[in-house]
Amino acid sequence: MTRIALRADRIFDGERVLDDRVVVVEDGRITGTDREAPRDWPIRELPGGTILPGLLDAHVHLTGDSGPGALDRLREATEDTIFATIEQSLRIHLDAGVTTVRDLGDSNDAVLDWRNRGVNGLPTVIAAGAPLTSVGGHCWWLGGEVAGPEQIRAAVRRRAEKGADVIKIMGSGGPVTPGSDALSPQFTPTELAAAVSEAHAVGLPITAHAHALAAVRQAAAAGVDGIEHCTCLTAGGVTIDGDLLAALAASGIAVCGTLGSDRSVVVPPEVLAVAARAGITEAALQQVVHRLYDGGVRLVAGSDGGIGPAKPHGLLPATLAEYVQSGLPAKTALTTATAVAADALGLGARKGRIRPGADADLLLVDGDPTDDITALASPVAVYLGGSEA
Repeated sequence: MTRIALRADRIFDGERVLDDRVVVVEDGRITGTDREAPRDWPIRELPGGTILPGLLDAHVHLTGDSGPGALDRLREATEDTIFATIEQSLRIHLDAGVTTVRDLGDSNDAVLDWRNRGVNGLPTVIAAGAPLTSVGGHCWWLGGEVAGPEQIRAAVRRRAEKGADVIKIMGSGGPVTPGSDALSPQFTPTELAAAVSEAHAVGLPITAHAHALAAVRQAAAAGVDGIEHCTCLTAGGVTIDGDLLAALAASGIAVCGTLGSDRSVVVPPEVLAVAARAGITEAALQQVVHRLYDGGVRLVAGSDGGIGPAKPHGLLPATLAEYVQSGLPAKTALTTATAVAADALGLGARKGRIRPGADADLLLVDGDPTDDITALASPVAVYLGGSEA
């Protein structure tokens, strides 16, 4: 039996700041919080600090090594190389305080295959396998090309049979895929509806990559459970109308804005030019998140980590900082990577909360991230299942 008590100036439980100062952990689970530690228990003190749940990054690409053309180079990578990249990616996330990730696009279901190995001591992985995309569409080389409702339904069933936790579909093109169009949907309404209905029939949620406003509207109308990026691009720039905001808020769709980047990285001008032509700029992305928050849309935090040098693994603290820059209060931003994210990822009370019975995935930081979100940037300690990582 393993026991430990952690004491800090404050506890953020995933939803609010508690009056209690001590988190009590036994055999990998949180047994409760209190003002004082149990007598004769080992205790770790963090004066001036905060205890909060381990963070959840709702959008990563573990098979990407964060180098130039990370996803494109997967075409030539061996299984051993890909598996090593997955494990290294997870270690980097863990060092940043992330104890659960949702992988939303690998190469030929590599993350699902790796997960079957049962490697311990790394963050929990929610995985989609290869994303469904149109023939020649966004990230087509990852192995998810489909055309027509029947192929789509079959692809969804195959992923369910392999143990996928979520279905990812590329609802629009993306700037990293030459020839794809970030301003237009990749599927017909009938095809997208087939993906949604089949995913739900096999008991899985489905989330849609959507940069184009038309693709966001299409995804919302089809009844997806999540929208990634949700950039709402048109030929005239970013456009979000009140009716769309109301529909997204009323549906409870979880929107992942994928903000944040490594500001120290000098992005090649040709890459910036491609993104700018598609209308994807930092200002545009922040504008979208601000409008979504003001409109009452359910937001979760995801970094898109792994796809390139400006989007390395372990980026989630920067994602949350940019959420705050976009107008979210720091406490609200924290919920997008704790309790709200856990609910959106189907993990319920097990993750993203400090409460009795939850997994003892915990993050200790100096300072008060509910006031200054940048306190997340330098974790003091990370606990995974009650053991320090």
